[in-house]
Amino acid sequence: MRNIKRLLDMWGGWAATESSGVSYPHVAAGFRGLLTSVPSGRLRCGDRDGMILDSCISRLRTDHSDEHTLLVAHYLYRISLRSIARRRRCADGTIRKNVQTAEGFVEGALSAMDVVLDCEKK
Repeated sequence: MRNIKRLLDMWGGWAATESSGVSYPHVAAGFRGLLTSVPSGRLRCGDRDGMILDSCISRLRTDHSDEHTLLVAHYLYRISLRSIARRRRCADGTIRKNVQTAEGFVEGALSAMDVVLDCEKK
């Protein structure tokens, strides 16, 4: 069984670098005041793994854009789920369930691709 939270955290570290080739804005929409400085010791995956994970995450954008936004805000910009819930004025349990749904979607997409990521081997 995959540790999807760790994989997504590594994807966030990879996507936050300038050399990743993915173009996410440096500030999440609506969360400008919540961002802190980016820690330099952040875990990240390799380019191959990053592109595979990014393709799975991008599939969320078409049908589940809210979940996509939550994953990007939490794993790329490192905004806590509680802060997201406070900003959206809803219960943090609701946000947690939506993030779990998105994590399950990404894990299912990875399973459907039947690919083993290099960062999982370590």
